[in-house]
Amino acid sequence: MQVRHAVHPEQAATMDSQALRDHFLVDALFKPGRTKLIYSHNDRLIVGGVCPKTPLSLEADPKIIGADFLLERREMGVINVGDPGTITIDGNSYFMDFKSGLYIGKGSKNIIFESNDPSKPAHYYVNSAPAHAVFPTCAISFDQIEPEHLGEMELSNKRNIRKYFHPGGISTCQLVMGMTTLETGSVWNTMPVHTHERRMEAYFYFNMEEEQVVFHFMGQPFETRHIVMRNHEAVLSPSWSIHSGAGTGSYTFIWGMAGENQTFTDMDSVLMQDLK
Repeated sequence: MQVRHAVHPEQAATMDSQALRDHFLVDALFKPGRTKLIYSHNDRLIVGGVCPKTPLSLEADPKIIGADFLLERREMGVINVGDPGTITIDGNSYFMDFKSGLYIGKGSKNIIFESNDPSKPAHYYVNSAPAHAVFPTCAISFDQIEPEHLGEMELSNKRNIRKYFHPGGISTCQLVMGMTTLETGSVWNTMPVHTHERRMEAYFYFNMEEEQVVFHFMGQPFETRHIVMRNHEAVLSPSWSIHSGAGTGSYTFIWGMAGENQTFTDMDSVLMQDLK
């Protein structure tokens, strides 16, 4: 597990491209037979990837998390962005197809990730946040989630949002996760932009061809920066930062949030004329 400390917005404004990538980009998430976890001091969110060839358990250094096992005081959301697999939690197994989600409640101890076919492994994208209450482990498929339609073709930002773990759906303590799919011909996500001072966010981009990239925009609205991102990469977005992107082709992204509340509309909109 790698630790990422919080960055002050004034410090971020002085960073070059490599420094931005070092502090905010999460790459190489899916190496066959490996797990990778990033512990962010922004609202203590953990971002990770699991790509099992043989069964893999998800564990963390007790010195970092201050607990005997990973979810002793945490909850977790998992979305499979690869081939089918199975997650077994304390003896209970859950089938995970492409874009299936699984919420894992606080106190779950033995978590085993598997791929149905080791030559075509599952790719489990993971978010975990501190939790003070227990909510039941629950699975959900992509088809079970009613999409919310946003944007316009004329603005190149027509997209469908699916909320996996959120109030009114699969209940959690503080973690909120969902997926946004762009319509054919649209390239912009989350434009116009916003910030939310009471929550941080992480974006994970996938469904991208090898030669395609997404320009992910971050920073304070009046001091913007960008990170060039590729398939299966994530980016940490502090509460003071905008989070938006434009791709050179079609893509999908998973957003995960943790912080003071779960109110989806709790955001501070930014006027287009105020962006710099």
